[in-house]
Amino acid sequence: MFAANSLRTLVRRSAIATATITTAGVGSAAIYANTEKGNGFKRELVFWSKVFPVVADYYIRTARKSPLIQWQKLTKSGIYDIASNDEEIDDETLKKRRKELIQSLHEKHAPEIYNVMLELKGLYIKLGQVLSVTALPIPETYRVLFRTLQSDVPGHEEFETIVKPMLEKEFGKPLDQIFEHIDEIPCGAASIGQAHRAVLKETREHEDRNVIVKVQYPDASWQVPADIECVGDFLKLCVYADVVDEQSSKLSYDEFSRQFLSELDYNQEMNNLKTVYESSIDPSAPYLKNNVVLPKVYQDYCTSKVITMSYLNGVSMEAEARRQLELLGIDTSGGIGRIIKDAAKDAAENPNNESSGELVRRVTRKIDPRSKSPFSWKASASKIAGKFLSVDSVLWSVRTGKKLILWYQSVLVTILQKTPQYLVSSSWQAWAEKHNTAAAQIERLGEIDAWCKALFDVHGHQVFNLGVFNADCHPGNILLGTDEAGKSRIGLIDYGQCKHLNEEEQYKVARLILSVANNESDENIAKAFRDLEIKTLNDSTEFLAMFSKLMFGPFKPEHMQHSWHQNLHKMDRVLYFPKELSMVYRTSLLLRGLAVSLQLNYSIGEQWKGHAQEAVDRYQKNHSLVQNIVQ
Repeated sequence: MFAANSLRTLVRRSAIATATITTAGVGSAAIYANTEKGNGFKRELVFWSKVFPVVADYYIRTARKSPLIQWQKLTKSGIYDIASNDEEIDDETLKKRRKELIQSLHEKHAPEIYNVMLELKGLYIKLGQVLSVTALPIPETYRVLFRTLQSDVPGHEEFETIVKPMLEKEFGKPLDQIFEHIDEIPCGAASIGQAHRAVLKETREHEDRNVIVKVQYPDASWQVPADIECVGDFLKLCVYADVVDEQSSKLSYDEFSRQFLSELDYNQEMNNLKTVYESSIDPSAPYLKNNVVLPKVYQDYCTSKVITMSYLNGVSMEAEARRQLELLGIDTSGGIGRIIKDAAKDAAENPNNESSGELVRRVTRKIDPRSKSPFSWKASASKIAGKFLSVDSVLWSVRTGKKLILWYQSVLVTILQKTPQYLVSSSWQAWAEKHNTAAAQIERLGEIDAWCKALFDVHGHQVFNLGVFNADCHPGNILLGTDEAGKSRIGLIDYGQCKHLNEEEQYKVARLILSVANNESDENIAKAFRDLEIKTLNDSTEFLAMFSKLMFGPFKPEHMQHSWHQNLHKMDRVLYFPKELSMVYRTSLLLRGLAVSLQLNYSIGEQWKGHAQEAVDRYQKNHSLVQNIVQ
């Protein structure tokens, strides 16, 4: 009886204890789920629920250590299937089958990964943008799809319920005590924050009251670290599944995580902007002569989550690129992103088409078949001529043809406007109204070359003299406006992704740029690249030289051919791309891509040659002084 009672007591106490622990566990879980770490964990679960099946599919079907591959090898099935008269499959056939299998997996899963990025937005959009232009061996199927993210803008947060409370918390007072007015609709949105136009109630003497207020999203502080952790774990899985190389993925991840965690630091961004702004008002720097301006920081209205800066008027250079593409007969009604998506689709459907390739194809290939524009023939002709003429000649012919047609339209508009209206039919009057800006467009075309050269000049100065430069200088961060005298002016905004180079890093990058610009031997170019500690599978001198010329030299007809890029990739493969060069390359690629979209072919080496030489001379002089002091 005692034993039975004791047993019942023990069971009852155990039940009470279990219930208590369960209740506490559920309560704790509920509390944890509403913390920043809990929210991050839930976001990670969403990511893995969609991505893990993709990685698993790659592993099971391609990894040499997967059970399926081992079974296929044992049973001579799958990619190891052999003809009845063969004893074993030869290496060349096996390699070809593996390549075809992996490509089929890329085509299957690239859209799935792309959709995950679009769903989660935030840092994943940024990741896709970086991967689309990185020098690392990203599968082309993924790369062409990720390029479409370059012009995708994340949706903005609601002002009254999210942005306004965040601003008032940071400033410690109601907004109506600081601002005379603040627009509720943002003028720009990014992965971790958004910007609003506002008018300050009061400022220091000579300061403009029209400002931009950039505010960080409340969730960014936990969302970005959670996303970075997901990307890191994802890369480890990819390495385990033999999808990517371990060394290159680790080094790339380190640079990626460092760069995007720094975007959370608005204090650092504010200091970067102040540094570049102070450089921009230096008469010896190239800003003033090129009429390039940067926003001034209003430090009294800045916090760790908010940056207030002067407002720069103008339209984005992306809008200008769109106008130029429309003049080529390319339909931009779906946006610049749609053009790139169509080009990516064409490249996937026609992988052997010689015109599928790098940045030049964005201008010379995709034409909307419904377009009735008289300019369509120029894009088609340029694609054909590109096989025989230099890229410069093709782009020059496009620009010249465009100017001639605009001049013709301008003259005809003038004649129609001076002709008595009763003699002009309604259809011709409508045509004249539609084309009455032709003269202004001719003038604007004449300014394009100056704009692009100014951008190269300023960013070259930032890289090789200031050592602080914007690694995210896409067309949306470049504004075209006018100054008080009515002269064209370029505004540079958003310094959240700044890269810093010390004097030795500037010197090494400058040596590589100069070796390309001066057309030095392949050995010298490869040596300059190796000095930056690039690692490739075969350490091929020819590959390093060709890769350097592709990055920093002018585009050539062979660069427009898919076969040329295939041969380059067969020659060698990048295992580690130097971090001090990666953001320089990204900056140059963004600038050159903008120039090509405006029918201009620039050699990065030529554009930055002067600045690079200054960096080399300065380093050698300082190094020599140090050696003399030591001796």
